[in-house]
Amino acid sequence: MERSSPLEALHAELGATFTQFAGWRMPLRYGSETAEHLAVRERAGLFDLSHMGELAVSGPAAGAALDRALVSRLSDLRVGRARYTMACDERGGVIDDLVAYRTGEEAYLLVVNAANTSAALDAVAAQVRGLDAQVADVSGRFALVAIQGPSASELLAPRCDADLGALPSYAATQALVAGHPGLVARTGYTGEDGFELFVAPEDARAVFEALLEAGALPAGLAARDTLRLEAGMPLYGHELDRDHTPFEAGLGRVVRLDKPGDFAGRAALEVAAARPPARRLAGLASLGRRVLRQGCPVVELAQGRSVGTVTSGAYSPTLRRPIAMAYVEADALDAGLQLGVALRSGVEAVEVVPLPFYRRAR
Repeated sequence: MERSSPLEALHAELGATFTQFAGWRMPLRYGSETAEHLAVRERAGLFDLSHMGELAVSGPAAGAALDRALVSRLSDLRVGRARYTMACDERGGVIDDLVAYRTGEEAYLLVVNAANTSAALDAVAAQVRGLDAQVADVSGRFALVAIQGPSASELLAPRCDADLGALPSYAATQALVAGHPGLVARTGYTGEDGFELFVAPEDARAVFEALLEAGALPAGLAARDTLRLEAGMPLYGHELDRDHTPFEAGLGRVVRLDKPGDFAGRAALEVAAARPPARRLAGLASLGRRVLRQGCPVVELAQGRSVGTVTSGAYSPTLRRPIAMAYVEADALDAGLQLGVALRSGVEAVEVVPLPFYRRAR
């Protein structure tokens, strides 16, 4: 059964086009997805992320349980801080990537991908057994609203009683937003500065409307996807899945092999860390105008042989050219071979470029 956001009626009033995503009916765009994308890059965009899952892990051994369930070390995370991490299976493949917030000495909130909420819950629950800790799916307690862009702090500050200037990146605090209590986190998925606001579902409309009135432009999933692609941020089911390790995805930095004790996937990840991956996630920029799409083969132009697969691709409104991320054979990348992407209409020549494609000015 398709699930709906508590903001669905408001999205309809704003003229949203809806799409099905991970079992949810969510806004794809409100008008021009390019305008929504550029609003985030230039001022501020407003997203409904209520489809994301939330897991609460609590108890004296909550940190120890997460150290065993996730690839990072969470027991040393300070209260009020957040960390990007992953849950991996015994082969080193990624079950889910997530953000963990430490909300108290014995309390953590994990924000997981909508399609992976059950899998992430099972992965953590398996490590909680035998420890003085509990894990629960608390997704129904939250609506999640994100304001992203260079003006996000300016627009949110008058409507929030937290000192946003003192809140660093990957930190969170309890605050009132438009008069409603919630958790304000300086996190996001766009490559811009911004905030994610965890509020009660019944308060979501008032919060969303207050930020619209402040001048933020509503933005849908289409803009969110092109923003995260420009920022080189992986999307589960595209760059991340059980068939790829964090090291192949260029995210080996999140794996803490130096932490004490065992954790899920450790043996396989130790092997993966010790040898260069046979394939790596690469950035591709088209030399033409045709859009590069997920699933298209990456080919060596000289011989036409396949050397990889596009995982995400789109036209970049910021760079004004088609871009893509792809898993490509390491030998082809190291040799500097001329590459192309095989489309239905022919092969489009590309150049390999560093990730991310876009980095905001600090």
